[in-house]
Amino acid sequence: MKKLSPVREIISGCLAVRVRILARTVSAIYDQAMAGHGVTVAQVNLLVTLGEIGPCTPRKIGEVLQLERSTVSRNLDLLIKNGFVEAVSSDAKGIREIVLTAAGNAKIEAVLPDWRIAQKQAAQLLGPNGVGAVREASATMFPF
Repeated sequence: MKKLSPVREIISGCLAVRVRILARTVSAIYDQAMAGHGVTVAQVNLLVTLGEIGPCTPRKIGEVLQLERSTVSRNLDLLIKNGFVEAVSSDAKGIREIVLTAAGNAKIEAVLPDWRIAQKQAAQLLGPNGVGAVREASATMFPF
């Protein structure tokens, strides 16, 4: 058996690059579906996570969604500006606790039909085994 060069070994076998390409492709499916609603799938994920766990700190959202602080802050700023999320407590250091608003809940309901279409498209792309693999692999990282 011929030994692969380091370049060939990494380019042909790297799970990280393949998962990242797949993630961008799947995200694009959802972002296209959400575009008419003025939100991204990342923002919808933040809204539904906040709806599931209830009032919490931005740090907690970042931990649950495995996001960097700057990403959480940028998305929260947009969601607060649009009235989908509200800062219920803050101090000189910043927002301490956030909550989903009635407008945020309404936005989740509004995107649901298009989200379902995107969900079907993503599931078709991944196939039944891929969907199962994604759910199984992420089960310990994303508890919902």
